[in-house]
Amino acid sequence: MGAMPPAIDALVDPIRKLALSAGEVILEIYGSDDPGTREKADRTPVTEADVRAEAVILRGLAEISPDVPVVAEESVAAGRAPAALGAAFWLVDPLDGTKEFLSHNGEFTVNIALVSEGVPVLGVVHLPAVGLTYVGAPGLAERSDGGTARPLGVVPVPDDGYRALVSRSHLDPETERWLEGLDVGSYVQAGSSLKFCRIAEGAADVYPRFGRTMEWDIAAGHAVLLAAGGGVRTPSGPPLVYGKPGFANPPFVAYGGTPPPVTPS
Repeated sequence: MGAMPPAIDALVDPIRKLALSAGEVILEIYGSDDPGTREKADRTPVTEADVRAEAVILRGLAEISPDVPVVAEESVAAGRAPAALGAAFWLVDPLDGTKEFLSHNGEFTVNIALVSEGVPVLGVVHLPAVGLTYVGAPGLAERSDGGTARPLGVVPVPDDGYRALVSRSHLDPETERWLEGLDVGSYVQAGSSLKFCRIAEGAADVYPRFGRTMEWDIAAGHAVLLAAGGGVRTPSGPPLVYGKPGFANPPFVAYGGTPPPVTPS
């Protein structure tokens, strides 16, 4: 069983620093001619940056909270998932947006989240290519660009309709149909977990996702959005929870200051 971690506020700075350290490793490979790309069993790409960044994060978490289980994307892909999770556990995606990484558009992220009782209570989303970091925890929601930090907060939907986020790499027909039933004023594109952060900072209002995602893909962004006053729920209403068997997510809708209508199941 996973032990409860130290007070969350004491974890914020160590986890932020750990995400930045993983980002430095990613940038070393980002600037090389050979990112060491190969295909995993699920036919998604993985690079040497994914593997090395995860190793940095796992070493750091073992020092920060040795008794708290860690669920990390590449470890799970290799068959190394914790036997039991307990009350609290970490979710790690060392490089979310591998396609963005390979296309050099800069929107890939490092994601570290702490889940307690099914809810992400601490999340760090770091964009190594642009030096931008988002942090969410109880009483704290901020983005920092170098040495400058500013608070995050969701906003009401503008008068001309929702600013809806769509993925650069994944847009399925079911998501498109859901959006057709919403008063959408404009569409915003963003890659990886950055979409949650865009809502948290008031730059967008809603992000529906009906295609497949895993818990480590979204937990850190979810924590940032919760801290900023938003939420993530299933289309039919119940909140999204973590620690599910297999770690796969159902369809979900992330939102800011104005929750979208509930879709009957």
